[in-house]
This record gives sequence, structure tokens and C-alpha cells, in this order.
Amino acid sequence: MKMMMIYLFYCFQASSYTIGPTQPVVAMIGDDIILPCHLEPAVDAGELTVEWSRNDLKPRFVYLRRNGVELLTEQNLLYTKRTSLSVSKLQCGDISLKLSTVKLSDAGTYKCLNVLIPLETTPEKVLTILFFAGSVSSPVIELSTVKNVVLLECESNGWYPEPQLLWLNSEGKLISAEPTKTVRGSDGLYTVSSKVSVEKGHSYRFTCRVQQKNISQIKEAHIHVSGREMVYDLYSFTVTESRVQHIMSPYFYRRSLYGKPCHTSPA
Repeated sequence: MKMMMIYLFYCFQASSYTIGPTQPVVAMIGDDIILPCHLEPAVDAGELTVEWSRNDLKPRFVYLRRNGVELLTEQNLLYTKRTSLSVSKLQCGDISLKLSTVKLSDAGTYKCLNVLIPLETTPEKVLTILFFAGSVSSPVIELSTVKNVVLLECESNGWYPEPQLLWLNSEGKLISAEPTKTVRGSDGLYTVSSKVSVEKGHSYRFTCRVQQKNISQIKEAHIHVSGREMVYDLYSFTVTESRVQHIMSPYFYRRSLYGKPCHTSPA
């Protein structure tokens, strides 16, 4: 099963009006996520112009709202029917963007811009978000025999960024294996594979580990080869994931910083 991890790092302009958490957000392909953007002190954003954009796109608008109306004709087609704001939370200055059905192509630099209306003297406040995407899948081990040699091949597809493949023995130590073969598909995702050979007549326990440290993801498959009769068990795939998802909810974030949570009716 393929997954995509999405990392959002927040870089702030010198502004007392736009805030957001600094920790990454992790999501799987197809998930819905929230790109947080809040005004402090909280004001009613019903009369705000709210723009979510990517400068690398034409048109650049991911989401555009002016005078309380969502302008769909200005939106980039890549985001059709996939973006929204919580109308009920606008009264508390929450202009966070909900992005539905996450895709690998959603990676990029996003800007959250708001203009206070009708206070024309108030400058635009911009929050810039660097959006990094990743994808992972579980490895598969296949076994074959050639004369007195047992050949194990591990393969895992659908990774981004490019991962590392390792073979480990029963003690968790690295073992010698053929160099990893890496292929990048037309979809931009990586497939990695590697082989290891052992002699027949002995018992072995091996782990194939595929990891991507930049997105803190590890996937493992385990196999047990036993005895001269070549009895082997392929363990259920063991997934060891480290999800970096420390982002706080808008309610808790606002309360922890300012002591007065913003209460809204359900969206």
C-alpha cells in the first residue's frame, strides 16, 4: 500500500497577524489535510480577502475568496473540488486551508495571504509554507533455488524520495548483498531491489529493510529459511513507521500561546 508523507515547514514574515505551527505534517496519498493559517489577535475574517497560492503555477491560485465569495473561475484546475475553508471558523480568524485527496504533485511552496477589509491601511500578511511530499510501500521477498544456493530477492516500489535497501541477519546486523538496483518510474516514484544468496542445508532468518531517513519511514519484510528440505516461512510484512506528526490542533495551539481559545460552532 503506497503512502505519501507530506512535510510542511512554516516560514513567517515579520507579522503579528499570521501564525501557524512549526512542526511537520504527515499524510498518506489520498488523505485530507489542513494547511494551518491563523490571524492573531483573532478577528472576524468574513470580510477578508483570503488567497492561497503557488507562484510556480499558472494560474497561481490554489484557493481564492473575496468579499465572502469563493472565486472558482480564478482557481488552478489542479485543485478543482479539492480545497475549502471552514466558513464557521472564519469568525475567529482561522483561514486554514483544507486540501482533499492529497497527490504527489501537491508538493510546492504555498502562500497564505490575507487583506483586512475595509482597513485599507493594514498591510498584507503572508505566511509561506514549504510543502514536501513522500511515498512509501512495503517490500516483498521472493525465494528461488539454483543448485545448492538459495537466492532471495527483495523489491519495494512506490517510494519518494529515493530510499535505501538493506539486508539484515537474525541479529539485526548488515549482511553482504548484491548492489541495490534503483529505477524511477514515469510517475516520479522509485523502485528498489536487491538479492542475497545463501547455501542450502542451513537455517536462516533475514530481514529486508527499506528506509528513507528524510521522511522518517522504515518498512520491513522478514523471511525464515529452514533445513535441507527448504521449508520457509515469509512473515507478514512488518511496518516500522516513525510518523513525525506533532502538529497541534488550531484550538490547542491558540490556547497554549494566548490562553484564550476561540470557540466556534461546528463547521
